[in-house]
Amino acid sequence: MNTDKRRRMLAAGAVGAVLGGAAVLPSPALAEPGDDASVQVTVDIDEIREPGVLALSIAGDAVALSEDGSTLLVRQFVGTLPTVTVTDTRVADEVPDGAGWAVLGSATAFTGDSGQTPITADHFGWKPRLLDGGETGLVTEGEEVVTTLDDETLPGNNVGLVDQELLVSAFDSEAVASDSYSVNADLYLRTPAEVAAGEYTSTLTLSLFE
Repeated sequence: MNTDKRRRMLAAGAVGAVLGGAAVLPSPALAEPGDDASVQVTVDIDEIREPGVLALSIAGDAVALSEDGSTLLVRQFVGTLPTVTVTDTRVADEVPDGAGWAVLGSATAFTGDSGQTPITADHFGWKPRLLDGGETGLVTEGEEVVTTLDDETLPGNNVGLVDQELLVSAFDSEAVASDSYSVNADLYLRTPAEVAAGEYTSTLTLSLFE
């Protein structure tokens, strides 16, 4: 066999070897029957935000009046209303358009523990005092309400706490939302000097309106 023919045969064998090697390259693995496959599933769940509320709280449920400032004609008994807090946890878009809120107070007659003649609520007055009105200037305390035994100050002011009288208010609820505000009041009961002795009790009711 001549040299050229031998070279051609060797070259053909080499090509065949290369082609044969390419034919046995591994293919992608396939799942066989009975094999398991898995898919990871994720979800992002937002926290539920509870709607805000407008609420009233009082730092105590009782106050005892004590005598101070009495004269020969009028006996006076004074005390301080426990701090009243209005908390608004709402955001602006939860507040009704044009809304405002107010805390009003009224008292029952003072009834005696031994059948004394009741002391009517027109003898009971207060002077509201804003403790924390925030920074807007839109939360204000009510006017002083004096008793029927006082000299007249403003027309209609000498009524005592017979009906709903203003303790604190906000003209624009939306502007003062997401905050809290506190107020108390000087309380005074003024009676004629000849009032019967004994223990008397009244209920002062505070109501929040919007």
